[in-house]
Amino acid sequence: MMDTIRVVFSSSRPISWVNTAFPYGLAYLLGGGSMDWLFWVGVIFFLIPYNIAMYGINDVFDYESDIRNPRKGGVEGAVVPKRYHPTLLWASSITTIPFLVVLYVAGTWMSTLWLTISVFAVIAYSAAGLRFKERPLLDAITSSTHFTSPALVGATITGADISTAMWLALGSFFLWGMASQILGAVQDVRADREAGLSSIATAMGARGAARLATMLYLAAAALVFLLPSPAWIVGTAALTYVLNSGRFWNITDDTCESANRGWKVFLWLNYLVGAVVSMTLISVYLV
Repeated sequence: MMDTIRVVFSSSRPISWVNTAFPYGLAYLLGGGSMDWLFWVGVIFFLIPYNIAMYGINDVFDYESDIRNPRKGGVEGAVVPKRYHPTLLWASSITTIPFLVVLYVAGTWMSTLWLTISVFAVIAYSAAGLRFKERPLLDAITSSTHFTSPALVGATITGADISTAMWLALGSFFLWGMASQILGAVQDVRADREAGLSSIATAMGARGAARLATMLYLAAAALVFLLPSPAWIVGTAALTYVLNSGRFWNITDDTCESANRGWKVFLWLNYLVGAVVSMTLISVYLV
């Protein structure tokens, strides 16, 4: 039992849990909600079960490429032995379904739509027969949906209308998500090609993908600067992603693995920029 829990836990990428729970919680509060039971149901769902499903399904169907990828096996992705694959798929189902029932019953028709899109994107990204992650450009769009859709669920489950400012923020977040998926794919260009897998990075090449990621990060930051003050503080912090990705402007396919340095920095930038976002919002709404 402990081995099973350990495998499921490590597969769910705990270091990235906050990337899906925080958007739901923040959007829920900004949409007029409070820290009530529905807030906590959504936060817990998008914190743990959602990531068990998203990364568990990914680890099952990406096994053949993961065993060839030297960076897998730690915080950047588990390599789960085949004997645990049925366990991961079962865990993905039994941990998510109860939460989904509650969120569907308690939600609005709009939150139901976004939640359905969110769940579909989680499955379609990796599962056999769909494999959106192997369809260049669609891979980045679907991956970004994984992170943006929780915010859309949170913003609409209270029945509130989404303001223009919220749409700008969500647009920025979506571009950030696309850029992040592309940056992550750059480091795997050679491993994916050896495994016969396609991605936006294998299609564009490491250099083209790295440059696209940098430009998308820049566009994401630019949208934040369009928001009312003090959003410029968040926009300035978001430029750190541009600097991090821009270091690989001239990367080549032969040196694609060097982008792993940028990916490791990216993982910690999420906490730094997330803290800036939190403190800025506190200064606006609580001070």
